[in-house]
Amino acid sequence: MNVNGGDTAWVLVSCALVILMLPALALFYGGLVRGKNLLNTWMMSLAMLGLVGVQWVLFGYGTTFGPGGSLWGSLSWAGLRSVGLTPHAGYGDTIPHLLFAAFQGIFALLTIALVSGAVVERMRFRAWLVFALLWTTFIYDPLARWVWAEGGWLRNLGALDFAGGLVVHVSAGTSALVAAAFLGPRREGTMPHSVPMSLLGGGLVAVGWCGFNAGSALAANGVAALALVNTFAGGAAGMLLWMLLELALAGEATALGAVTGLVIGLVAVTPAAGYVTPLAALAIGCLGGCASFGALRLRLRTKVDDALDVFACHGVAGIVGALLTGVFATTALNPGGADGLLAGRPALVGIQGLSILVALGFSALGTAGLLGLMSLVMPLRVELGEEMAGLDQTEHGQLAYPGGGGEGGFTPLAEGVLLPLEEYAVPRDPLGRPLV
Repeated sequence: MNVNGGDTAWVLVSCALVILMLPALALFYGGLVRGKNLLNTWMMSLAMLGLVGVQWVLFGYGTTFGPGGSLWGSLSWAGLRSVGLTPHAGYGDTIPHLLFAAFQGIFALLTIALVSGAVVERMRFRAWLVFALLWTTFIYDPLARWVWAEGGWLRNLGALDFAGGLVVHVSAGTSALVAAAFLGPRREGTMPHSVPMSLLGGGLVAVGWCGFNAGSALAANGVAALALVNTFAGGAAGMLLWMLLELALAGEATALGAVTGLVIGLVAVTPAAGYVTPLAALAIGCLGGCASFGALRLRLRTKVDDALDVFACHGVAGIVGALLTGVFATTALNPGGADGLLAGRPALVGIQGLSILVALGFSALGTAGLLGLMSLVMPLRVELGEEMAGLDQTEHGQLAYPGGGGEGGFTPLAEGVLLPLEEYAVPRDPLGRPLV
């Protein structure tokens, strides 16, 4: 096997695009919290570049993709030893093995950053760092091995996950829900302080998603082009669906609703991006959007404070996308995939369903176990006074808005006065999206 310059260049660009998703996610999440918690919310995402980046080089890549059994790798590739500049069979046949390791490492740090959206505004930063390290090591790394690594047992079973529906979104969404329930609700609830910040972050996330999905082809070829088009189609369908639902049911299309639909469509199409037709991608984006639209409203009837709806947006859409991969997948476009239900092989739906259950159960039980053990040795939540003061000040000793600004709301009226949620004609969820 020889290194191909074009393929290598594309995966290098894809690495940069996926890294962009980390600060983009920080912006997206940051706009949805109170201004006094902005820096803390950003840090919970951006710090993963340092924490998980080091973990991945030291041992994470080896235990995930290195030589070993169907459940766990080994330390033979610790420090990226023996991970060289030539291709490794099964891990990008035309790109340097080291580049594949870097690309997968960025996926790892982005996944745990997604989980932070469920626990913002109340979790101690040092506890978050410990949890993030343990979660990546004992939940993300094994699950990624089972689905993506040579010899992984779900991969051997025939499970399809092109770019992380199971490994990234189902695991992150499930763990986020469990973590939110474990920590308990915030005292103040939610108040997005900057909708434009979230819109900018969501738009940049969509840009990075091109590398996230199309880069997972690991080559500059037709499958990468297919994944790129399907990413565009799925995200567009999710966004349009959400706007139409809000217009039809509430008479208005909110900015946060539109960007929420965009992200959900991207999530839903991710596991299928390199295996289905563009028309199927449109259907997956719409169906994922419908499921998340309902899940978000259902969650609001519970006492679980999944602050930024990580499970409804990522977990539910990831489940729908992974299952529909078993319906729409076809080898007519990607011989490296498999045929699904509509191509005459209904067994793939069962395989995908089993994989979803494995990802759900493993992530939920693992997260509960890690948090339970941590709670025995360290406090996970800030104290009431610290929460009221804001985590920027109490956890980091800095303020995003030293002048006291940044506590904005949903709709500016005259002289900057904000309309309280209960005074809107249409009922709202805590992020200002209409409830119907």
